[in-house]
Amino acid sequence: MTDGPQPRSEPAKEPMILTAHPAYGWFWCSRVAGGMAFQICAVAVGWQIYAITHSTFQLGMVGLVQFMPIVLLTLPAGHVADRYDRRLIYGVSLAVQGVALSVLALGSWGHWLGITGIFSLVALIGSARAFQGPTAQALMPTLVPEPLVPKAIAWTSGGFQTATIVGPSIGGLLFVFGAAAPYGAAAALVLLSAGFVALMRQERSVRPRPPATFDSVFSGIRFIRDHPVILGSISLDLFAVLLGGATALLPVFASDLLHVGARGLGALRSAPAIGSLAMSVCLGRHPPRRRVGQRMFLAVIVFGLATIVFGLSRSFLLSLGTLAVLGAADTISVVIRSSLVQLETPDEMRGRVGAVNFLFIGTSNQLGEFESGVTASLFGTVPATVLGGVGTLVVAALWMRLFPSLRRFDRFAGKDRP
Repeated sequence: MTDGPQPRSEPAKEPMILTAHPAYGWFWCSRVAGGMAFQICAVAVGWQIYAITHSTFQLGMVGLVQFMPIVLLTLPAGHVADRYDRRLIYGVSLAVQGVALSVLALGSWGHWLGITGIFSLVALIGSARAFQGPTAQALMPTLVPEPLVPKAIAWTSGGFQTATIVGPSIGGLLFVFGAAAPYGAAAALVLLSAGFVALMRQERSVRPRPPATFDSVFSGIRFIRDHPVILGSISLDLFAVLLGGATALLPVFASDLLHVGARGLGALRSAPAIGSLAMSVCLGRHPPRRRVGQRMFLAVIVFGLATIVFGLSRSFLLSLGTLAVLGAADTISVVIRSSLVQLETPDEMRGRVGAVNFLFIGTSNQLGEFESGVTASLFGTVPATVLGGVGTLVVAALWMRLFPSLRRFDRFAGKDRP
């Protein structure tokens, strides 16, 4: 018998360290392998297209053929991510990319794959990534407790940037043996990434399935529209990257301006990731807690200034340094924006809201490549790069006035915070 009412037992608290959550570990491994595959592929496609055509416009077209599937498929993909098993969607999208990369490798090895075939397969990869992006964004917060989300985002970004450092260098080295070599390596890595996804355990929560209606598909847009801080952060990143992105022109800088060849191109593509990795480690240990909005605007301003200096540089070492600064600034913006989106969105809507976020950010990268290619073909490579950096500074100043709530935003709220 008991002498009185027994104290109510409290549920065990989840450990507040990332290493205590193995599902996140497999997710991290998948992001690293998949990110490395994507970077190897990006180097191979850019160098192969420019070697065949010597056209900056065709380099821009690589971004456009990835942009169109993202525009058409990302919102439906977010709805799918809120209805079905996110692990399965993520894994299948990686497997499709593996098949496309295998065909690129075989076609390049057999010399039967022309420009049209390359663009078609790049478009297929873009279609698969349209499903992968919002699904991965929605999946990650379910693998760790909410207070660890900003730290997990920083470490995930660091892992991806580690792949971005290694991937371009491998891509540049393998291209010496022909385009088939980097494509084959990328195919193997992306299929390995799909294998890591298969090892992840089931999500801990059961989500209600939204009805398959037109209104439900577009509900993520309404959610972001009704939250100015999220809208401001996403749109700021969109226009900053759209105007300031010079990565599509790196083959031109490497070949015609810096004269460093394919290996130098790999180093140039790795430089932003080195800066990003260093900043990711810093943010992983010390995630942003106060004056979050001001830090984001400052990061975008530094991004624009670094772009201008890179465009004017004729020194390989200075170019590497400015690209590293650019990558570090971009990581601050990414971690703040991603944390805002994840912590202010309920889990049952994370797929649809993540889809809009991925649509904004993903298309800014690809459309930015197209914009850079077109402006470079019209005005020249250097003027296009410098004007892009100036445009980024103008956007930052304008957004400070349009979104004062974002400028004044102090710290993440989060449901688990006191």
